[in-house]
Amino acid sequence: MSYLDLLLVGADLEWKTLGEVTFWDKRFQGVKPSLQLTVLKFKHVSAEKLKSLKTPIGDIKLLSTGNFDGFTTKDFAKADINFGEVITIPTGGTANLKYFNGQFVDSGNLLGSTSDINLYNLKYIYFYLLSINDVIQSYFRGSGVKHPSMSEILNLPIPIPQRNVQNEIVRILETFTELTAELTAELTAELTARKKQYTFYREELFSFNGVEIKREPLGVIGEFQRGKRFVKDDMIAEGVPCIHYGEMYTFYGTWANKSKSFLSEVLVESKNLRIAVNGDVVIVAAGETIEDIGTGTAWLGDEGVVIHDACFSFRSQLNPKYVAYFTRTKQFHDQIKKYISSGKISAINARGLEKALIPIPSTEEQDRIVSILDKFDILTTSISEGLPKEIELRKKQYEYYRDLLLTFPKKETV
Repeated sequence: MSYLDLLLVGADLEWKTLGEVTFWDKRFQGVKPSLQLTVLKFKHVSAEKLKSLKTPIGDIKLLSTGNFDGFTTKDFAKADINFGEVITIPTGGTANLKYFNGQFVDSGNLLGSTSDINLYNLKYIYFYLLSINDVIQSYFRGSGVKHPSMSEILNLPIPIPQRNVQNEIVRILETFTELTAELTAELTAELTARKKQYTFYREELFSFNGVEIKREPLGVIGEFQRGKRFVKDDMIAEGVPCIHYGEMYTFYGTWANKSKSFLSEVLVESKNLRIAVNGDVVIVAAGETIEDIGTGTAWLGDEGVVIHDACFSFRSQLNPKYVAYFTRTKQFHDQIKKYISSGKISAINARGLEKALIPIPSTEEQDRIVSILDKFDILTTSISEGLPKEIELRKKQYEYYRDLLLTFPKKETV
């Protein structure tokens, strides 16, 4: 017997709609405020108005972002600062529900409170809604920015046990939330420290302090090949592997053997697109920030990968992962930044990349450096191993036990 079953022994369990147990702000038709409201009036404040305010007032949250660092006047505080316990649903985007209790101003959320504080624990309702977040997300409508269809959301069935059972479920989940948050904070701090350590050792390993080391321009020891243009609409779910330059910032790390995207063989052949092969380093050559330009990914796939025209492939006798790690150092970026043309989109050409000097130790030393940096890379960036995976596992563990605790007997069997 589960703990929830034990809690429900001898207790009544009703199913009500969300609209019966909560009140949402007056923009929704047919919903009237109850005398039991903990928030009697909702006031929405424009972001422009918030920016214009100057005098600091108390501990106030801006519910649109979860924090409030702005300022307000005393007159504004009297008229427009809310106080109470609310659940928020963003009016655009995704079903990212939040719970809040205290002073707040709001710009753009849908706000709801319990319709009877004696019968319903609003935080219990919030936890239950989190457990069916995917259902709520399915009720977001719109061709551009999606908005929640509250007529459908307010008809969602909500299991309502006795108030003492609601309180106990909230107590358990609050405790688990706190423990999960503490562990996640510790893991995140550890990850930040490891990333700093990783950056330090990467710079040290490529500096070869006190050791005479040969340095050659990339254009002397290897060859650059610029990709050819294709657009995002050309990319498909399967076919010839390809790398779009935008994916270099969002998807690829120091090395890859599989692509995120693909192109049709017909397109590749008709446009005579260019391909990087196993052992080449794909280097991004355009972007919105100068700091990211020049970052490389060693391609280690069994088949070639088509590269975008805002990328270069670099081929040499050096260990490709050694080269890719080098492109992520300050030493490399300090050399190429003077060749980057800045504008709405910053870019660098092959001549600028070719001038960068790279230290060339023995093959054994290259392999040793790669081995050390691989360990750091796994620890700090891997989503299947290392600290990012640990953080994700803690989140999933919390969601599993929350959903288990809130899995009630179906309405028709109660």
